Amino acid sequence: MCDMLNRIWSRPRREWTRVLRRELPAVAARTVDELLRNTPGFAPAVERLGRDVAQAAVEQALILALGLRVGAAARQALPAPARPAGRVVTTMPVARARQALFAALAEERCLPAKALGELARAAGWPLPGRARAVILANPSATETPHLTAQLDAALGPGLLGILDTDVCLLVPDPGPEARTALTTVLGSRTAAVGHAVPVADAASSLRWARRLLALTPAAPAGEGRRPVFVDDHLSDLLLLQDESLARALSDRWLGPLDGLTPRQSERLEDTLLAWLESGAAPEAARTLQVHPQTVRYRLRQIEKLFGPALREPRTRFELELALRSRRLLAQSRRPRARGGSGRARAAGTGIRPLGPGRRARVNGL
Repeated sequence: MCDMLNRIWSRPRREWTRVLRRELPAVAARTVDELLRNTPGFAPAVERLGRDVAQAAVEQALILALGLRVGAAARQALPAPARPAGRVVTTMPVARARQALFAALAEERCLPAKALGELARAAGWPLPGRARAVILANPSATETPHLTAQLDAALGPGLLGILDTDVCLLVPDPGPEARTALTTVLGSRTAAVGHAVPVADAASSLRWARRLLALTPAAPAGEGRRPVFVDDHLSDLLLLQDESLARALSDRWLGPLDGLTPRQSERLEDTLLAWLESGAAPEAARTLQVHPQTVRYRLRQIEKLFGPALREPRTRFELELALRSRRLLAQSRRPRARGGSGRARAAGTGIRPLGPGRRARVNGL
């Protein structure tokens, strides 16, 4: 590190950034070596991701930590101005350009279209019109290249990157057939697939796919592993967009349950939500797998707690939002055991959108 600093300081100030970028791969390699020697928990991550991927992630982290954000990387990828004859001009290596391109697309800021296009050309990745994020849960070092090749064959070339410890892919979305292809290729893997967005908005697809994966419990091998799609959980994720407002909504409408024991409160919450979703006691009973008379008894308790306001459509709508919010907030606070065998209820389990024929009916009481 001292040698690197000496090399940087020996150059004119205007060249520091360029020299620092040139030195970063070696620094990243030494950092990985030190972490492997001195941080026991780092070795399993490197084994899972592969040495090259881990080193690329460390280099990307150093770029961000040192303030050498994607704009600087993009400028390196742009055509260099004319230089005197005899000067050798080198282009950014493809691997570095792909890292910079992924970072540019993953960041919550807008890179000019021209710079993004030049960086994509340097990376050898044709920018698709629309793209989806795919977040893989616990991929092995050998699984990631194989899966990437399969997705490339099915949808076109993808872009691999690392966000924190998540292995992420940006894949083209050619249209309705994309979901079928993703479901087929991902098979029984635990993964989260983001919604389709213009490629410049890929950060949004990445953000919500990562959030959905964090809410999805890890299933043991051979027990119902499958990819989850943001498209199927839009309302749930929308409720969690602002957790403070979601908690405020729950506090406002679910206050009548506060005087109950936790078990009583949970039972009545589940019953009320099942009734609001299904619209009648028999359907709610089937959802809860209890006798309809049990549901009717609980609904009478609920009516005593909430009063006549329960018959107002707006109140029922906000109650359903509050109940879903409380369930989702509890799920989001439950840490995901990556690769574990937890059986926590998945985000949105049992939650179905109400169609015209499934709106809550007052006679369900």
